[in-house]
Amino acid sequence: MVTSVPRLVVAAPASGSGKTTVATGLMAALAARGRAVSPHKVGPDYIDPGYHTLAAGRAGRNLDAYLCGPELIGPLFAHAARGCDLAVVEGVMGLYDGAAGEGELGSTAQVAKLLRAPVVLVVDASAQSRSVAALVHGFASWDPEVRIGGVILNKVASDRHEELLREALESVGVPVLGVLRRATAVSTPSRHLGLVPVAERGSAAVDAVRAMAALVSQGCDLGALEALARAAGPLPEGSAPWTPDSPALHPLPPADGPVPTVAVAGGPAFTFSYAEHTELLCAAGAEVVTFDPLRDEQLPEGTAGLVIGGGFPEVYGAELSANEPLRDAIAELARRGAPVAAECAGLLYLCRELDGRPMCGVLDAGARMTERLTLGYRDAVAVSDSVLAEAGTRMRGHEFHRTVVAPGAGAAPAWGVRGPKPRVEGFVHQGVHASYLHTHWAARPGVARRFVERCRTS
Repeated sequence: MVTSVPRLVVAAPASGSGKTTVATGLMAALAARGRAVSPHKVGPDYIDPGYHTLAAGRAGRNLDAYLCGPELIGPLFAHAARGCDLAVVEGVMGLYDGAAGEGELGSTAQVAKLLRAPVVLVVDASAQSRSVAALVHGFASWDPEVRIGGVILNKVASDRHEELLREALESVGVPVLGVLRRATAVSTPSRHLGLVPVAERGSAAVDAVRAMAALVSQGCDLGALEALARAAGPLPEGSAPWTPDSPALHPLPPADGPVPTVAVAGGPAFTFSYAEHTELLCAAGAEVVTFDPLRDEQLPEGTAGLVIGGGFPEVYGAELSANEPLRDAIAELARRGAPVAAECAGLLYLCRELDGRPMCGVLDAGARMTERLTLGYRDAVAVSDSVLAEAGTRMRGHEFHRTVVAPGAGAAPAWGVRGPKPRVEGFVHQGVHASYLHTHWAARPGVARRFVERCRTS
């Protein structure tokens, strides 16, 4: 049981301060020292964990108190950190920013408190000097339960600038654990939904992570950061490691029972997935096989069910459309009533068309890019019985896209979204469940069990 793994949280006053650079660079720098680093990301983001995986050589994991509930943060952390020397948790947005209208729920501060982890505050110091003291003092005193264990000053212009910043912070009592100069080599390209994923960048991503590691190694006191992580102490009571194969979650199938093959879309066009989903599918008795819709012309042999997560089909629309054999194979699988679970990008791929290009045609709907960003957490309830859930099942999700699908819901919608403007969205048809909502199955392990059982019997 993991009870005292050293850990720290990398946070910031606001987005754009350099959290990802520092967290990823720190993971890579510590891994280069021979440390087994457990990488984590607060919130629903899929892209940063890809860089974390590259840096640490271990799957990046999300810690999302809104999607999974605060009670699962400790167990999910302990599950991922088992056998590691220390853990680095990258925060989301500003330290105290959480789900809209929900107080601290989903915030980096809440996760830090749930893990009893010290916080390293990354401050963009490019346009300030003495004011940095007021900023750090405010963040350090806002919530007495959040321990700011140190500051890393980012985008420092010169030795004189650094001297002024250090002088100002002496009165605050928060140690400076690093000073980073401006560096173009660590920048990562962005587009309409944030950073370009690792899977799309190849060697360029490797070079960027290597540059981040060098920047952090040269500018930060790695020894002091490790000492801060070791000062975290034991995890709170109730943080026994989560396990995907708990008998309470999965009554395992008989040894001689069928083992259905579940095909999971991957490759550059479909990069969004949580590691726990695959673990849950395997624990429920499935064999999970990944395939690339950009390259593979057929589904894996013996496919009994299909999972298509999020990603960027709009970027690869021409290539996805050109792979007609695979589109036909997916349409045929759906026609046979096999279980198909699609989220966001998967929803677009199952439509008749995306930006005028033919897609799989499983859903009688069309999709197109727009300028409008749809972003936010959603409190949802299953409207229709499906391969994932019984009608009435409540689940929390997250939307993040610049596309629209028309119609937005089928005759049997997937979800009813609660809130000030309630609506239905998504599609349930035969074995297909397709929706814009990204969900975390660890919050509802029965989703994976139900899906695999349907694969076994369909």
